[in-house]
Amino acid sequence: MTELDLVIRARRVITAFGEVSRAVGVRDGAIVAIEPLEFDLTADTVVELADDEVLLPGLVDTHVHVNEPGRTEWEGFASATAAAALGGVTTIIDMPLNSIPPTIDVAALEVKRKAAETQSHVDVGFWGGAVPGNADELRGLHDAGVFGFKCFLLHSGVDEFQPLPPEDLEGVLERIAAMGSQLIVHAEDSAAIDRAQTPHGELYQNFLDSRPRGAENLAIAWLLERARWTGARVHVLHLSSSDALPMLASARRDGVRVTVETCPHYLTFNAEEVPDGATQFKCCPPIREAENRELLWDGLGDKTIDIVVSDHSPCTAELKHLDTGDFGTAWGGIASLQVGLSAVWSGARTRGHDLSDVVEWMATGPARLAGVAHKGSIALGNDADFCVFAPDAAFVVDAQRLAHRNPVTPYDGRALSGVVRQTWLRGARIDVAGPPAGTLLRRGDR
Repeated sequence: MTELDLVIRARRVITAFGEVSRAVGVRDGAIVAIEPLEFDLTADTVVELADDEVLLPGLVDTHVHVNEPGRTEWEGFASATAAAALGGVTTIIDMPLNSIPPTIDVAALEVKRKAAETQSHVDVGFWGGAVPGNADELRGLHDAGVFGFKCFLLHSGVDEFQPLPPEDLEGVLERIAAMGSQLIVHAEDSAAIDRAQTPHGELYQNFLDSRPRGAENLAIAWLLERARWTGARVHVLHLSSSDALPMLASARRDGVRVTVETCPHYLTFNAEEVPDGATQFKCCPPIREAENRELLWDGLGDKTIDIVVSDHSPCTAELKHLDTGDFGTAWGGIASLQVGLSAVWSGARTRGHDLSDVVEWMATGPARLAGVAHKGSIALGNDADFCVFAPDAAFVVDAQRLAHRNPVTPYDGRALSGVVRQTWLRGARIDVAGPPAGTLLRRGDR
């Protein structure tokens, strides 16, 4: 085959058929050849990966809070997409909060797109929001290309994105089902949390007690029944309670259209090791006990949990109240976009999983969730999005050296396995010091 723009030759390539040796050919930003390594592919640019490097598809992260416009000091498209690229992520789907305005109507979506279009180093899509009073906006957002709709079942943490009351949820699900879209849900029961201990002070256990597993379990059970009644497609965000796994598996066996994600921090950390006052670990729902963590890994292994995405939810150092260590007043969110792949691989390899598993959880599965079929796998016709990964290399996270806008992360000082050495977007190597080349994605593109 001639007239290729790029050939990447690697002894280890993760494809839908597992790990193989291949030469991958690219033309006009798409994969047009996947041949045995010895096959004579020629191109303008030929890249030979080192023996310790593996070619992965670019990761797809469907749960990122970029926060721009309105709270750009928390993150922003320039810094978020640079961090994504340095972490092997080539596609992100931005959450409809904590930006101002939130993405709850078409006008707000256009404001968000305008902010992103010249700053993004990776491809960017958008979720819409489902909040009280915007049911008539959902069709417009859907037609404008959002990938689905997010709602909260309790206060979101910001007043401009209110939770859906129980009496509204079923009607929203019916509308979304009629459009062929999906509802992605922050599932914690507000009444259960109102009855729990009020979070306060430096003791992590106090914060953990304020967000009990039962609050997640109740909300997920409630959501599953309404998804059963309406036939709507629903997705459970950032699962932290392993108690919910049996009912999720049961609902799926019954035909309920539910998918589930968890996050690197729930798979990496455990409550017993969170130091008191270490508010960089605060997130909602919370990091739970070591036994719970291992059951989440089991849920990935038996496919009850579909994907692993970051829930990158950064803020300024001041909002984390690191000076007082007060879990009651600190912002709840984990910054991890740049280190998620290494964090998950560090845990996966010690539990008998391989890189094909990680690719399914962090690239192929999220692409399937969002419906970006041309992303997330090394396959003919797909975008030539790649991550060059050295799985046996190691590093210690230095928050000051991450591309995140604010150097606050619970991974600071943690040793991780696996180093991202290159990231390619549509056949061009990403240089985060150069001009951004990411594009904005709409549902149904290609």
